[in-house]
Amino acid sequence: METETLQSLSLPTAMEEPFEISLTPKAIEKVKAFAQGNKESEGKGFRVYVQGGGCSGFSYGFNFDESREGDTIVPVGDINVLVDPVSVPYLKHAVVDYTESMQGSGFSVQNPNAKGSCGCGSSFTV
Repeated sequence: METETLQSLSLPTAMEEPFEISLTPKAIEKVKAFAQGNKESEGKGFRVYVQGGGCSGFSYGFNFDESREGDTIVPVGDINVLVDPVSVPYLKHAVVDYTESMQGSGFSVQNPNAKGSCGCGSSFTV
């Protein structure tokens, strides 16, 4: 993880516990770059979610989307991060980064709620 300051904001959820998700400066830069290159993302937030699947049981997903009823909306810089109610407990205090390496590039999640993950870096167990 970069040593630069992470941008995040804590918001209360329906459970009355603070929900926090952070994006590294590199992730913020890439979200903005992808949004600028995609007219369909105009006016939409950056959705981070958890879904069943992957080699460890759960996997992360990312897309540009409109907010839906029940979403937690976290302003991170000038990006609205959208998290659905099912994903909130899995992503509490997670840090989204963007990595580039010889193996490929993409968003990754450093998740304190994960009990384990697999070698692909996009799935986890709880």
